[in-house]
Amino acid sequence: MRRIVRVFWGPRKETPQELAGRWRAMLDALPALLPAASSAPAGQPWTWTRFHVSGRPTELRTGEAELAAALQADHDSPQTSDGAGLRLAIRGEPGWEAGVSGRGGGESEYVTQAVVLTIVCPDGAEVPEAALLALLADIWQPDFGEATDDELLDALEDRAGFDYTLDHVSAGRLAYLSPGRASAAPAGVGVAREELRGAGVLLDIAPPGDIEAVVDAYVRLRDAGALDPLPRPMGRTVL
Repeated sequence: MRRIVRVFWGPRKETPQELAGRWRAMLDALPALLPAASSAPAGQPWTWTRFHVSGRPTELRTGEAELAAALQADHDSPQTSDGAGLRLAIRGEPGWEAGVSGRGGGESEYVTQAVVLTIVCPDGAEVPEAALLALLADIWQPDFGEATDDELLDALEDRAGFDYTLDHVSAGRLAYLSPGRASAAPAGVGVAREELRGAGVLLDIAPPGDIEAVVDAYVRLRDAGALDPLPRPMGRTVL
C-alpha cells in the first residue's frame, strides 16, 4: 500500500542553507516515526539514496553540511530555474520503502512549492499519518497539506470533480489548513487535533477506508472556500 503525506505553499525566498535546516529537522524526525522504513540499526542515522536529474544516484547523509551542499548544487544547476530541492529514497524491512521529494526557496509567482513524503508499506501496517503531517506542517509552514493515497485521489477525481492540474487544493483523511484557510472551514468538518504546535489547523477527517467521508468533507471544504487555490500570480506564501 502506498501512503502520501504532502504539503504545499507559495513563493518564499530561502537560501540553500536555510532549506537545509528544514530538511535536516524533517529527516532526523523520521526514524522515530517510521522505524521500519530503514534497515539502519536503531539510533543510527539513515543514509538516503539521492536521485539526480542526470547521472547515477548517490548516497546522502542527513548532516546539515551535507544537505546544504546538495541543495546548493541543485540551486546552482543550469537545470534549476527557481529554488532548490531534493529527491530521496530509502528501503527498510520487507515491504517498506520511503521517499521524500521537495522544492522550496523559490520566488516564482506561478510554481507551487511542495514537500511530498511517500510511504510504501505492507497492507494493514500502521503509519502515523497525523504525526507525519504535523511534522511537515511545523517544519515547512505551508499553505495546505494532506494525508491521502491513490484510491482517495481517484475517488475525489471521479466523484467530486477534483483536478489538480487546475490548481485545485485537495483534502485527504487528514488535512492541514493554514490560518486563512481554517477560518473559512465550515463547522463539523473533521476534528481539530491537539498535537499541531504551529499556526493553522490539522483536521482529522476520516479513518483509512472511509472514502465517502473524505469525499463529503472535500466538497464541503471546497464549497466554503477553504480549498481555493492561491491566486495567480501568487503574491503570497499562504492564502
